[in-house]
Order: sequence, then structure tokens, then C-alpha cells
Amino acid sequence: MEGDTWTLLDFQHVKPGKGGAFVRTKLRKVKSGQVLEKTFRSGEKIEPVHLEKVKMQFLYKQQGEAVLMDLDSYEQVPVDMATLGSQAEFLKEDMEIISLQVKEQVLGYELPNFVELTVVETDPGERGNTVSGGATKGAKVETGASIQVPFHINVGDLLKIDTRSGSYVERVNLKK
Repeated sequence: MEGDTWTLLDFQHVKPGKGGAFVRTKLRKVKSGQVLEKTFRSGEKIEPVHLEKVKMQFLYKQQGEAVLMDLDSYEQVPVDMATLGSQAEFLKEDMEIISLQVKEQVLGYELPNFVELTVVETDPGERGNTVSGGATKGAKVETGASIQVPFHINVGDLLKIDTRSGSYVERVNLKK
């Protein structure tokens, strides 16, 4: 639409009492992230885009860039960390991510929604602070990201973290 690729965030089909039906949409421009609310009348058409998802593997960070490897061609591609967004701070070596492409032009990247990372630095929990207390403390995980965790979390604990919000989900029990 308008020469750019957009993602449909939300839509609502409306049939008013008078006049023809229409669709109210909320769209996001893939490249810039700009959000637009647009109404389409019945019969209006937009060109669908074939979005290709290419599996890539995060290899390492280097001078503000993430080096990714295409898992099909084994080609290594440096990508600016800012392009990966706020989720980039949770990238762990050998993690698989998805490159979203249209006609071999990269539109963006999808990182896993959840990652498991080890706590490398946190203050010790104080006596009397419980799991249900609701209070949190700062912790640093192996990728260097800082998150808020409950007081019972200690150095060496493996945590499940939501990369979309950067929040603690649960402690992963290593014993099965």
C-alpha cells in the first residue's frame, strides 16, 4: 500500500444502518514502525505481499553489530543491533531467529518470545522476603541484560524471560 509494506495489527468490519459496509484497520509500516489507522470501503483492494521467513542463527556480537548466519546458505550477515530492537539484549550465541524478507529485501527480524538465561549478578535475597511478596530486585543475566526478578532468585539460577517485555516469567527447574 502506498509503495510500502504494512502489517495488519487490528481490523473491525462495520455494517452501518445506512450506506455500504467498510473495514476499519490499524496498520504498521514494516520499515519504520509508523502506525496508521485507515478505513477501507467495500470493494477496495490492496496487493498482498509474499513474506518469506528465513531461519538464521545468531553467532556473536561485534562493534555494535550482531553477526547472523543464514542456515540454508551459511552466509554470514552483520546486522546493526538497533535493527533488532530492544529484544537484542537477550540474544544468546547459537540462538535461532527469523529474518522476514520480501523479494530478498530484509524487513525485520523475529526473535523467540521466550529465552532461558542464567543469572550472573544479583543482590542476595533477604530473610523474610518470599515468592508471593511481590517485591523485586535487579539482576543481570548472561547476555548482559538487566531485569527485575523476585527476591528468591540467586546467582546461577536459570530463568525464563519474555523477550517482548523484558520481564521475568519463571525460574526453570533443572531437575527433571
